[in-house]
Amino acid sequence: MGRIFEKRKHKMFARFDKMAKTFTRIGKEIAIAVKQGGTNPDSNPRLRAAMQNAKANAMPKDRVEAAIKRASGKDAEDLQEAVYEGYGPHGVALVIETATDNPTRTVANIRSYFNKLGGSLATAGALEFMFQRKGVFKINPAGKPLDELELDLIDAGADDVEVDEEEGIIIAYTEFEGFAKMQRTLEEKGLDVKSAELQRIPNTTTSLSEEQMDEVGKLIDRIEEDDDVQNVFHNIA
Repeated sequence: MGRIFEKRKHKMFARFDKMAKTFTRIGKEIAIAVKQGGTNPDSNPRLRAAMQNAKANAMPKDRVEAAIKRASGKDAEDLQEAVYEGYGPHGVALVIETATDNPTRTVANIRSYFNKLGGSLATAGALEFMFQRKGVFKINPAGKPLDELELDLIDAGADDVEVDEEEGIIIAYTEFEGFAKMQRTLEEKGLDVKSAELQRIPNTTTSLSEEQMDEVGKLIDRIEEDDDVQNVFHNIA
């Protein structure tokens, strides 16, 4: 019984740790959004998306409101966005988005992860051609016929639509430039948007063996553990 309890406790703490990291990253995204576009989500698409993602990840409303208030205050943290690119083991391409108050610390940490775990940091823009920036929207069909919903999404600006049967959601992709328009159109149509994100989608993917995946996974996990890291994108199939 004691051993089972310890296993449950370990899983519980791991879940709480992951949730805390997610809340921290959403809080940073809110801070940057407020700094760029103000505190009104109706006129700030990036803030509106961050708030949708906070809700999708069960981030308490009071924490969201506190993050907005903190970001709009005179003592708001001065966060800077920086993107780093590099190759992991077996030539896997990685793009890392960060939000930091100390870029010198962040780049030193990212470089050390690559060096220690079989990768190499590339120069800025070296891997940009390998990815496309896309708006990715996850939508709850809410009983609406899929063919009808797909037409609504295409009208809203989607250039690709997928059905995730396992999660019971629709995933719509749009061009980077059309993100704000798509977001507003979905809201006007009254669709239940679970999350809205800008992602970097690989143009081509690389297949790896299970052993190779483990090697690359160690590097990705280590990078994602860094508090300055917001997102990690790769081209693994």
